[in-house]
Amino acid sequence: MALKPTIYKVELQLSDFNRDCYDNVGLTVALHPSETPERMLIRLIAFGLHYCSDLSFSRGLSATDEADLWERSPSGEILQWIEVGQASPERIRKAVSLAKSVSLYSYGDSLDLWWEKEAASFQALPRTTVWALRWAQKYDFGGFLERKMAITLTISDDDIYVHSEGEQLTLKRKLLAGVS
Repeated sequence: MALKPTIYKVELQLSDFNRDCYDNVGLTVALHPSETPERMLIRLIAFGLHYCSDLSFSRGLSATDEADLWERSPSGEILQWIEVGQASPERIRKAVSLAKSVSLYSYGDSLDLWWEKEAASFQALPRTTVWALRWAQKYDFGGFLERKMAITLTISDDDIYVHSEGEQLTLKRKLLAGVS
């Protein structure tokens, strides 16, 4: 019997000073059985970083031929393909062939080793931007998430602040490849 995802209802209050984008968005987000709470939170942050009316979450980890998030035109064309994690260059190369632009948000303890190994492959890809996201503090992300929650996401330059229920997490974003 397959495990089912855990469903979260999120009220996201977005303040993106870089794009002058301010909005409140109600989201339903699935935490897949093989996904960590940290990865789900990074997907929410990527949503905020690219927020627009046509941006949506895909079917998730079980849909290997889909992005984590994507922006699709009314005609179905993929305008933005957004990945989270340490994707392979082959996966991103495939995304480049399907979308007008590709963004990858990498995070985690092995980020530096992954980038040292894969940097040349990613730097050769057109229309691809690779970012490193680093937490300012160690944290138990499972304790941050509630099944129904309100999150304030504030983006200013390369600083990202995530606030929920009196707790605040801080990330730094660094461009690794591509043009911001």
